[in-house]
Amino acid sequence: MSQPPRSVKIGDNERGGWSSDRPRRAGEPERPPRKQDVSVRGRVLSPTDRMRYNPGSLVVIACADRDLRDRFVKRVIDEQSTIFSLDKVRALLVGKVAPDEIDAKAQTLLDAALAKRFAAGASVVVPLEGLEPEERERYVRLAATHRRARHLVLVEAGKDSVAEEDRAAITDLRNRLDAGELGQEGFMTSLRLGGRIVDELKKIVFSPPPSDD
Repeated sequence: MSQPPRSVKIGDNERGGWSSDRPRRAGEPERPPRKQDVSVRGRVLSPTDRMRYNPGSLVVIACADRDLRDRFVKRVIDEQSTIFSLDKVRALLVGKVAPDEIDAKAQTLLDAALAKRFAAGASVVVPLEGLEPEERERYVRLAATHRRARHLVLVEAGKDSVAEEDRAAITDLRNRLDAGELGQEGFMTSLRLGGRIVDELKKIVFSPPPSDD
């Protein structure tokens, strides 16, 4: 004689395949929400004398030499109003905020300004302060929240211009870019410029793709 289906009672604390699906026990702290997966299939671009990105995109500029970075951004970014940097915000806060609070306040104000730009569909260029992935992630996530495209440009500096403490980070970023791995960080495209190629790039513009007509 066939047996009736066996029923198995599942306790409340065992339900759901993910631990975050299970009800909290009394007094148990809430777990932080999972981070959005921003990874994409990234492409490594070949440099030309004019690079075009879609309007509303984020372009971050990474460079181990701050002076070279600033000269590059000033020379090649067609719309200077798209450039947002911590240096600019810090300068505005001098004399208005206590010196030991400037960095934190500047980052908060920059994040708010970028979020507003992304929400409005406006283009953004951020010259990065450093070479660590945490800084890149910060801006990628701000753009990804509003479904904006993200791109990275690495401007190579001469060996003598790279501080000893930055050499491991720049080597890691260069190797990951060349291997096409920056899509894992959320960048749709990446571009490396070195030597004479830096000067051969004349403009970075934000404009729609050309019509097929």
